[in-house]
Amino acid sequence: MDCRIEKSLGRFLKAFGLLVPGVWLISGCHLQRAPGLAYGTDPYSTSETRTIDGIDLEAISETPPLPIQEAVEQNRFDSIENATMEIRRPITLEEVRSAALSNNLDLRVERMSPEIARETYNAEAAKFDQLLAASIDRSEVDSPTGLKTSSVLSSVGLFKPMPSGGEMGVEFFSQRYNTNDPFVSPDPAYDNDLKFSISQPLLRGAGFQTNTHSIRVAKLQSGIEAARAKLEAIRILAAADKAYWAVYGASMEIEIRRQQYELAIRQLHDAKRYVASTKGATVEITRAESGLPGRLEGIINAVTNFRIRERNLKRIMNRPSLDWNSRESILPLTEPNPVGLSFDGRSLADFAVENRMEMLALEIQLAIDESQIEFDQNARLPLFTMDYEYNVNGLGRHYGDANYQIGDGDYADWSIGFQAEVPIGFRASNARLRQSILTRVQRLATQDQRRQAIEQEVYDALDLLDQNWQRILAARQEVVLAARTYEAERKLFQMGAEGRTSTDVLDAAARLALAQLREISALVDYQIAQVDIAFATGTLLGYSEVDWRSE
Repeated sequence: MDCRIEKSLGRFLKAFGLLVPGVWLISGCHLQRAPGLAYGTDPYSTSETRTIDGIDLEAISETPPLPIQEAVEQNRFDSIENATMEIRRPITLEEVRSAALSNNLDLRVERMSPEIARETYNAEAAKFDQLLAASIDRSEVDSPTGLKTSSVLSSVGLFKPMPSGGEMGVEFFSQRYNTNDPFVSPDPAYDNDLKFSISQPLLRGAGFQTNTHSIRVAKLQSGIEAARAKLEAIRILAAADKAYWAVYGASMEIEIRRQQYELAIRQLHDAKRYVASTKGATVEITRAESGLPGRLEGIINAVTNFRIRERNLKRIMNRPSLDWNSRESILPLTEPNPVGLSFDGRSLADFAVENRMEMLALEIQLAIDESQIEFDQNARLPLFTMDYEYNVNGLGRHYGDANYQIGDGDYADWSIGFQAEVPIGFRASNARLRQSILTRVQRLATQDQRRQAIEQEVYDALDLLDQNWQRILAARQEVVLAARTYEAERKLFQMGAEGRTSTDVLDAAARLALAQLREISALVDYQIAQVDIAFATGTLLGYSEVDWRSE
């Protein structure tokens, strides 16, 4: 049986020796025929990265190019159909927050960072996992002296890295050999060995703290990634609130611009009635008509501004039903609720410093720096390693006989050895230790700098909140007075007061529009200031215990 196995293994190894060169030659020919495929197919062509394509906008236009003179002839200022939105979908602020929390792509990206860091930690924590190793070797010797030997050596071992820095192992070796040497007995023979080994550094690289340093750093890095991801999640969700109020402000601007256009139309009708009833100069009609183009331009600009801000909100919400390029636009339903608020700036700043994720990330990084200093201090020690081996030997004509002899333990040998390495001068290790200490000192200064920046951010947000509240009060009074002025100017014109023209009425209407726009701007900025205060303190406005990592 053993002879048949030996012959079969010998034929296999000879065939394998002939097969490997053949495979190598075939592979070489294949690579020579297709050098571009040696490391996989490139996902791009060289021309794509070397040339810049041109574009002809007139050629890809859906309508024929229209000269400006013809466009002016076709345009009528008494129609605003092209500057309005056909379909409006009502959206509340709560719906925006819910959609951003569920669908936002940036938030999905941030959700992955802690998971990636956690897997990095899991990979590092596996450094003390056991290792199973096995090998088999076949050799034949045919000497010119006529001596022939053949052997098959196999081994299997289990190794365990230890947190102390060493390694324990147990290995089993089995060698079967035969020879035509008459002085060798037994022949054939089995030489089996059971070996126990341990290798342990005693200075550099020794100790639980030193050898778990990389695991500890990976664990702390996972915490840093979680803190940074949470900070970005807060930033993204706060941006959703800001985007909603930006859309609300743009929507209200459209309404104000349309109101101004309607007032200009009404003034044109008043001017026509005035000229018809008093046989006055027709220049009044021209003056009234001159107010229409500017107001139509205001509507066009307001609608464009709305669409740009709306597109940003749609991107944040990422709802499949809200297509970016659809004619369906958003109708904000949640109105601002301005109320006078007063805060203790010092208490709010202290809370922000304690709650902000940047401070937590710095605290974790300082813990990493401390562990790195301890690791570098250990690296300054000389390398002094102890190696110990204990072998139990067995020899017999049959495999079982050799194993029985191992079980008896009659034949055993052992060895112990020590190795030492001492760098002359320790320049590299000393430099790394100083670098770690300086990095920690720099991090402590960064912590103080970040604390000041957070406190400044809180105080700035509080000042902006108070400023915008005062702006709301001032703008509200300005709107009331501007509306009264407009009505007075219009009545004077209708009564035919001396010196009153359509220009005066249109100017009063324009001042009313500016006052209304300032009021809307103050309201929107006030709502955004509240969002900024929440962000500055590491919280979210309008949310409660948000689990941002759940989908």
